[in-house]
Amino acid sequence: MSAANISQLPADAGVEIAFAGRSNAGKSTALNTLANQKNLAKTSKTPGRTQLINLFEVSENCKIVDLPGYGYAAVPEKLKLQWQKSLGEYLQKRECLGGVVILMDIRHPLKDLDQQMIEWAVSANLPILLLLTKADKLSQSERSKQLKMVREAILPFQGDIQVETFSSLKKFGVDKLAQKLDGWFGVTSKG
Repeated sequence: MSAANISQLPADAGVEIAFAGRSNAGKSTALNTLANQKNLAKTSKTPGRTQLINLFEVSENCKIVDLPGYGYAAVPEKLKLQWQKSLGEYLQKRECLGGVVILMDIRHPLKDLDQQMIEWAVSANLPILLLLTKADKLSQSERSKQLKMVREAILPFQGDIQVETFSSLKKFGVDKLAQKLDGWFGVTSKG
């Protein structure tokens, strides 16, 4: 389902995992890769297409929430402010929120709005997975360098933050994302 604001969301129950990031970070593509479906979340070459809060039920009482992208300049200022308000309300008021996946283009990580999102999540005592997307666009050594830089840069936030590289194209990092979500949803592996 989709909602224009927090008041239109379903009951605040179960576990929700939010996916947040700049408009061009590849949230919808990552969701499609995770679900192994091409068109679960709408993707576009034009950033800022996700303008609603989109919920995907993974299993009973477990939902992934695709939040509107933030920081895209071609969106009218009034709409940007409305999105920021919705994001803030969602992160601060949603009791069933079990974790936040913040997606950032590995080539442009930790912009001001990314850091603000991390601060919000840390202040709400939420675990965070920072996914450095589009990692296939860098060499292995450049990926390692960026990963190390981001891991060091987030230390001052002092939250429960894990950083991983991710590529929808090359399919790496998908297993770590799935593992993290399983943990947040409370799924235990048998074996």
